[in-house]
Amino acid sequence: MKIYLAGPDVFLPDAVEIGRRKAAICTAHGLTGLYPLDNAIDLTASDASRRIFCSNEAMMDEADAIIANLTPFRGAGADPGTVYELGYMAGRRKFCLAYCNDPATYADRLSRFMAVTPEDGRLVDAQGLTVEDFGLVDNLMMIHALELHGCPLATPAQMPVDVWHDLAAFEACVRMAAARLIAT
Repeated sequence: MKIYLAGPDVFLPDAVEIGRRKAAICTAHGLTGLYPLDNAIDLTASDASRRIFCSNEAMMDEADAIIANLTPFRGAGADPGTVYELGYMAGRRKFCLAYCNDPATYADRLSRFMAVTPEDGRLVDAQGLTVEDFGLVDNLMMIHALELHGCPLATPAQMPVDVWHDLAAFEACVRMAAARLIAT
């Protein structure tokens, strides 16, 4: 069974090594991890971004499931490319799993970046826009897509010291995927 390994990990300085570690964890549980950087793309080509997109979609089409890293990236929420990939897989009724190494609610995380205040029974940000406040780790569409198309979001009890290299929550997802995919 093949698992597409989505996440902003591809932007880390040691992205290839992280991909290898994740793939090895998958292998140890009887699964095959498909990491986006496994695609060989000439980054100097004029259409490199389109080639990356098409290669990643082809890899997702080949996969039986996705494990998405929804740890906040460059802000309070998940990486938008990873969110697209999760939606792509959910839309194809593939098995969806994800983890987030920051267990704080979205509203609490947003308050790390800007003022969030109560107003007329709702939370608003510094621009007066409503802040989604359902006590969820991220946007309700992602959280419920996981519940309805796979497994609930995996989060640690507390944020690890190194959110990008701690793979405990990732491995929990791999165990859930193995139990579900290999058993069927």
